[in-house]
Amino acid sequence: MVSSSHETMHHFFRKETAMMVRNFQRLFHVPFPEARDIAVLDTDLTEIDPVERRVDTLMRVDTDEGNFLFAYEAQGKKDEKKPASWAYYVAHLYAKYQLQPVLFVLTQSRATARWAAQPIRLGLSEFPTAVVRPLVLGPDNVPLITDEKQAMEDPSLAVFSAIVHARGKRCADILDMLARVLDTIDPDSAAMFAQFVESGLASKQARDIWRNLMATKNYFFRNPVAEGLREEGREEGREEGREEGRIEDRAEMTLRILEWRGIPVPDDVRERVMACTDGDQLTVWAERAVHVSEAQGLFTG
Repeated sequence: MVSSSHETMHHFFRKETAMMVRNFQRLFHVPFPEARDIAVLDTDLTEIDPVERRVDTLMRVDTDEGNFLFAYEAQGKKDEKKPASWAYYVAHLYAKYQLQPVLFVLTQSRATARWAAQPIRLGLSEFPTAVVRPLVLGPDNVPLITDEKQAMEDPSLAVFSAIVHARGKRCADILDMLARVLDTIDPDSAAMFAQFVESGLASKQARDIWRNLMATKNYFFRNPVAEGLREEGREEGREEGREEGRIEDRAEMTLRILEWRGIPVPDDVRERVMACTDGDQLTVWAERAVHVSEAQGLFTG
């Protein structure tokens, strides 16, 4: 089954291909001209016979120096069948569109990134007929953006950075910073970016942190993901006692954030948090849990 994080990795570039073009030289150290036009293309590469082949996302990027195809593949782990598929995609796209194809592989895994970056050589080892070299975006070359000012300069890159680095130790700090940045941009863009982050985080702990950070954001609750969360919350409330269940969940969330960040939770802290019945107070503690250095920091402003 295709995961939401897999889908987000390439769907994000369907919305934000302009960001990729802007950051092409910075991320890959490869020159690329400024785009005049960008268009979404059909991703189906199926032949009349017999095998269906489909890239994750396909874009046409027109520039003053030529027109290109951007093929995006989100890759969660090593797959020995993929290099053959990627070589096929590149050859078929060139034959079908007569445009230069550029293959991107997007991953949240360092090991997968190293594997995917290996050239695919076809033919003789010393004189290959073709060489396919995917451009791989992963934790090693996507900048780890933790500075708020830098994130404000390019919010879309900051969003992608947060998704790619969501498995790292600084995930909570990154998401906390990104939540503050989204408060500074227009609500429609903030809602879109918030939804991408919600869908793209592969870790449940990271999604829990993000949902907590978004709990009071009006723009977040305008998007379809949040609507589903609200309905889910309403259903849980009806089944478990509405407000009491939500308060207990918020208390447990606060403790889970601390534990996931590797911060020890003494018994007295756990008891105080679980005994609290003030929803507003628990919201404050949950927000502090994202960045405190010790569990007792929950209780000091």
